[in-house]
Amino acid sequence: MAAKTVKSSRLESLDILRGFDLFCLVGLEAVVHALSHAAGNSWLGGIARAFTHADWVGFTPWDLVMPLFMFMAGVTIPFTRTAASGGNTRIWLRVLKRVVLLWLFGMMCQGNLLALDPDRVYVYTNTLQAIAAGYLIAVVLYLTSSLEFQAVCALLFLALYWAGMEFITIDGFGGGDYTPQANFAEWVDRVCLGRYRDGAVAGAGGTVVFARGYHYTWIWSTLTFAVTVMLGVFAGALLRNGKVGEIRKTVLLALGGVVLVGVGLMLGHWHPIIKRIWTASMTLFSGGLCWLLMALFYYVIDCLGVHRGLRWLKVYGMNSIVAYMLMSCVNFRCVAESFLYGLAKYMGAWYEVVVAAFCSVIIYLILLLLYRNKIFLKV
Repeated sequence: MAAKTVKSSRLESLDILRGFDLFCLVGLEAVVHALSHAAGNSWLGGIARAFTHADWVGFTPWDLVMPLFMFMAGVTIPFTRTAASGGNTRIWLRVLKRVVLLWLFGMMCQGNLLALDPDRVYVYTNTLQAIAAGYLIAVVLYLTSSLEFQAVCALLFLALYWAGMEFITIDGFGGGDYTPQANFAEWVDRVCLGRYRDGAVAGAGGTVVFARGYHYTWIWSTLTFAVTVMLGVFAGALLRNGKVGEIRKTVLLALGGVVLVGVGLMLGHWHPIIKRIWTASMTLFSGGLCWLLMALFYYVIDCLGVHRGLRWLKVYGMNSIVAYMLMSCVNFRCVAESFLYGLAKYMGAWYEVVVAAFCSVIIYLILLLLYRNKIFLKV
């Protein structure tokens, strides 16, 4: 990891879009839910529901946060020195370093790595690890093959995911069953991760007791994680293409987004849109939304040059890993309550709003300090 200054060739729209994504995750979500609970009105309740994941089948705006984060990891690949330099040992070591660091960061955030207790460690549980897995596949393909071949691979990954979910039946799982308890991806995670699956504990006689209600999947879903990152690579390759004008890039991004959304919705009639197991239909649908957002931000920021009121989002976007780690690993609530606990008896439910806002402000100020000192954590 190193502190680096910003290169002038960076896509400002990408930094701001990433910042918007992280602001929603780190700075806004907790405040919205606290406001909704305190106010108790239907209008705020509707907004809060938009900041809540779908129970199973379906898609909410909040379900887009993770795919967008992964998509933007893919967009950066064609712009990086790693991609431009091509095939030597140092490049592959750099790729490996990124994957390992992201994996360890993910275990710190959600895998209980910092507990230093082998009985509580979970191996594959987190967004950063999904990015690491998808990035590894996407960057290897980008560095070793043409975009056309990568597109074929993306289609094959989607088809393989779908075929496994539809046609493999084992131990009562799979065979086209998309319920939380009996889908094929659930079986793969249970078999491959075992006790190291999130929430799992060792039972009597060497058995594994899996957490009731936990149905996120990671191993089989790595196929579609890779496609989400690759959709970012394809968008990044288009944006980096100097032979295509800015307006045409915007139009192609928008058209591509519409096509992906449409295909995802149509496929969803037979292969449901389920974010928790990252179905192929969800991958295409969310990927299309990412392309549409990229088109909008690119047009407004890089084409029209509209920056007023948006550049503060770069504070989040240019230190996105730091923002994510601060939210996940540091208990800012304890800090907030150390200063604010006296207000609790006077404010009732509104006390939670103040605490949530205080935590968001602390994180923003830390990121702002890093931004102003040109300290950007890269992996």
